[in-house]
Amino acid sequence: MKLVKSLLLGSAAGLTVMAGAQAADLPVRKAAPVEYVRICSAYGAGFFFIPGTDTCLRVSGRARFEATYSQGYSRGAGNGDLMGYRGLGRLNLDARTQTAYGTLRAFVRFELASRTGAYLKSGTQERIANAYSATGIDTFGRAQQYVNVDKAFIQFAGLTAGRAASFYDFYAHDFEIIGTSLGSDVSSTNLLAYTATFGNGFSATLSVEDPIFRKNPLFGTATAGNTASQFQVFTANANLTPVVALNAAGVPVGEAFYNVDQRSRMPDFVGVIRYDAAWGSAQISAAVHELTVGNASSLLTFGGAPLLAGSAVAPRIQNEYGWAVQGGLKVNLPFIAAGDALYLQGSYGEGAQIYTGYSQYIGTYTQSASNTQGGNFATFFTDAAVNPLTGRMELSTSFTVVGSLLHYWTPEWRSAIIGSYGEMSFGKTSRALLGGLNFNGLGNPVNSPGANVFSAALRDTSQIVAGASLIWSPVKDLDIGVEGLYQRTDLKSGRVVDNNKTSLAAVGVNAAGQAISSAATGSVVLPTTNFTDTFQVRMRVQRDF
Repeated sequence: MKLVKSLLLGSAAGLTVMAGAQAADLPVRKAAPVEYVRICSAYGAGFFFIPGTDTCLRVSGRARFEATYSQGYSRGAGNGDLMGYRGLGRLNLDARTQTAYGTLRAFVRFELASRTGAYLKSGTQERIANAYSATGIDTFGRAQQYVNVDKAFIQFAGLTAGRAASFYDFYAHDFEIIGTSLGSDVSSTNLLAYTATFGNGFSATLSVEDPIFRKNPLFGTATAGNTASQFQVFTANANLTPVVALNAAGVPVGEAFYNVDQRSRMPDFVGVIRYDAAWGSAQISAAVHELTVGNASSLLTFGGAPLLAGSAVAPRIQNEYGWAVQGGLKVNLPFIAAGDALYLQGSYGEGAQIYTGYSQYIGTYTQSASNTQGGNFATFFTDAAVNPLTGRMELSTSFTVVGSLLHYWTPEWRSAIIGSYGEMSFGKTSRALLGGLNFNGLGNPVNSPGANVFSAALRDTSQIVAGASLIWSPVKDLDIGVEGLYQRTDLKSGRVVDNNKTSLAAVGVNAAGQAISSAATGSVVLPTTNFTDTFQVRMRVQRDF
């Protein structure tokens, strides 16, 4: 037995020596070195080097839940929703590389959201192609998916090119849960800009920006409607306005109908002068915005029959240029509490309503809208109306002012108070002729009495939007907050039938100038008003990373 064990052990030892000798003869391949991710400290926290490059990258994002209660007055025609919800996801990619000319930066932000119910389902976002709506029986107009390349720009040696926030904007609702105070806030537009820095905090920017994101419809007597899926669609001759056509002797003989949907010919030009310091910042902005339409689409007699070729002259509507100016001031208030700050901003424009942000609360990229479901009248936001006698555009004027104060009660608790006011006005001819323009058989413009006096015609309005919030941040980058808002729109002259007190429509006026409606028992005096108001309460849970 001992002999057998000795033979086996000896054989195993011999095989081991032989295997080791053969292994020593084989070529040895070294393992590739592991390249670990390295921290990049040149641009702040969160950046790391992309392996194999000298580019630093930061990945960040946001998850948010929102709910809102919004007052409404009507349950008809798809109305009646008081609650709304939204879930939002955001992903940011920030890549930076140091070059001989300074930092080369590329920034991309994607936003995805699911919106439902009153207010959070946004018609503004559908009209600008950022969202699409559900088409089901119960989901129609109540559910919406939001998909947006919110940012995608390159910065290099003072140049900014791509999709970014408009350089015209300043406050841009920084202290609000959902930006609804009056004021410009175009966070996504296409632009090419150059910023020059002069030292001591001074800089100047010239920006060439995409005009589509600043176009609000011109006033027309017929407007583009919604399809069954509630998309704002272009239909040929859908937004028409009449202009009086003359014969060779200069006598009115008919109407020329113009399609006043706007073309894109010239970009918007934005200029900015800015100052930044430890105490805060200040900015002055100016913008020029072209208004342009097409030629006449049809010529009709006042009776409706087509005019013969050459029997009338239809003046061409000349292009006009709207403009806007804005001044903003931000003051840091650390002597009250760390993080406290105050914004003050004012903007004025002609033919450039989106630059003043008068439609921010009610809705943009539409000719008119009501401030709530079943509101007493529609507020008009058109940049211009065509004078039907001269064929010239009459630009609307608008202005807004806003103030917002942020205060930290403790490092974990903060509040914001906002207040804003604005007015929008139209030319006298626009209001007088286009609000209820008809032509009699002799070609004389006449205003129909009665209903037009108390209808939601093209009218001057003013708005107030005010609110306050309370936000708790129990840990870093987590916000749990609630916000309340009040909004009121006033007619600057005249009155309308109060829809909240009657369902009847005005058909005339009595000797006392009161609105009346015919009924089985005769004429009924209708209640009227000159304002409509609403309120909202919303809450938010948000995590940034």
